[in-house]
Amino acid sequence: MLCAYENTTDYSHWDSGLWTRVLAASGVSNPLSGAAFTEAMLAGLAGGIGFMIFTFEYKDITTASAVTRFHPGPYTENLLRRSGASVNIQQTGSASLAQGRLDAALETGVPAVVRVVRGKLPWVDEDPLADLDSVDVAVVGRDGADYLMDDGGGRLERISTAALGAARSSRKADKHWQAHVVTGSRALAEEMVGEVLTTSVVRAAMAQTAQELLSLQAPPGVPPGYAKNFGILGMSTWAQRLSDSSSKHGWMRIFGGPQRSMVGMGMLHGLLAGRRVSGPGALRPLYAQFLREVVAIGEAVSGVERGSLLEAAAQYDSLGAHWDALIDVVGAPGEPDFAAMAAQVEAIAVLENAAAEALKTAAGVI
Repeated sequence: MLCAYENTTDYSHWDSGLWTRVLAASGVSNPLSGAAFTEAMLAGLAGGIGFMIFTFEYKDITTASAVTRFHPGPYTENLLRRSGASVNIQQTGSASLAQGRLDAALETGVPAVVRVVRGKLPWVDEDPLADLDSVDVAVVGRDGADYLMDDGGGRLERISTAALGAARSSRKADKHWQAHVVTGSRALAEEMVGEVLTTSVVRAAMAQTAQELLSLQAPPGVPPGYAKNFGILGMSTWAQRLSDSSSKHGWMRIFGGPQRSMVGMGMLHGLLAGRRVSGPGALRPLYAQFLREVVAIGEAVSGVERGSLLEAAAQYDSLGAHWDALIDVVGAPGEPDFAAMAAQVEAIAVLENAAAEALKTAAGVI
């Protein structure tokens, strides 16, 4: 059975965009608006925005990775739980059982989300660094012996049972993971029943975002020594290291030489400009839209100071332009301009702090 699935809609961030499509195709609507969930609302419920920066030195190269969405917290799990949808999440080590579960989900008329190593898909070139993590894709139906998949490329791709199984089993932690919406009498014991979406749930999501951005502590599950790599503190650390010309952590040293700078800046630009862990304007404009949608809920937004929400939205809209300017500097050809990057990041950190404080006020966090 092939569900009614729209695979050509634009998106700012892959995971929030994917679940916008999947929930719409599964008949799930936003109880606060009565309409289908927007990507902005789902992204905000997921935790929205954040920041992480890490570098690793190897024998011949230095890598640089950055994430601008809520991270490393449970982005997708937050999104599903707070949306109120009933989602059946399953995982198995058995390829045959996984295929049976996938077929059973598709027979109910809804798409199923599975996790794959992207480089193992037949139409994608392998990338050792990018393929360290799995990505979520939607399987929307069967066509003969094959499956039809939305991998974010703007069209449905055909994939064989064997190729899909290989892509799903390539990373042990996510091996044969699957999630799909369960409706009506088909409810199963394994389903994850989400919270009833209320304004209190929305406020909790905003509060979590503000807390993680402003925190001086490492995120849950992360060793304390890495606190300086996350949130606004992480942005300040990054600005300092971009300006540092003498210590072992300074970017002028760790990216010294054309090979190290080419690999490191290329990787960093790809992550910041891409839509897997970031998005346009580092996802700040998308978060601003989420805040405006919260305001648009109207009188139901009791306890949230609407003026503060609009103020925070305006700040995040403005921050999007600052992030885009920084991304352009990172991706500029030739020798990296670390001084220009440092100035941009330092200014962004100040603006991010002001926006997060406004968000904290709007969420009613004291």
